[in-house]
Amino acid sequence: MTATHTREATRQHTVVDSPYGPLTLVATDGVLAGLYMTGQRHRPPEETFGDPDPRPFTETIRQLDAYFTGELREFDLPLHLDGTPFQRSVWAQLQRIPYGETRSYGELAEILGKPGASRAVGLANGKNPVGIIVPCHRVIGASGSLTGYGGGLDRKQRLLAFENGTQDDAPALF
Repeated sequence: MTATHTREATRQHTVVDSPYGPLTLVATDGVLAGLYMTGQRHRPPEETFGDPDPRPFTETIRQLDAYFTGELREFDLPLHLDGTPFQRSVWAQLQRIPYGETRSYGELAEILGKPGASRAVGLANGKNPVGIIVPCHRVIGASGSLTGYGGGLDRKQRLLAFENGTQDDAPALF
């Protein structure tokens, strides 16, 4: 009889500055698995982020910098998205929403073939572990209203204004 040995995943993190406040980047086995804002709803406990080590995040930081300067509109990074199959299907749809555009929770539910599941889409959207890169800020209410955002409605409004080119030059609030 042979014993099975499972290796525990290696986790690292780093914190980078952004126009939206500090962002905590988390990697699992060297692949981006989390991007969390300060005060974010559903932010995991710090002790789950692993050791501080900026090395796995070089390309992520490069692409985030390009995004924040308006030079990048679509991220191209490997992601380790840990969630249920339904959550992962919602997060995949989020990545298909073009820069500067929005979709409603109901529209995403329709695309997923579950027209009555707009609330479930909203819950999955709120649990997105990789904000900004998986653009959950691009999802709005059916009436066009800005509804919940794990990073706060102020950040959601500023991210959408940034992508639409309507952001003023007010200093960051975070």
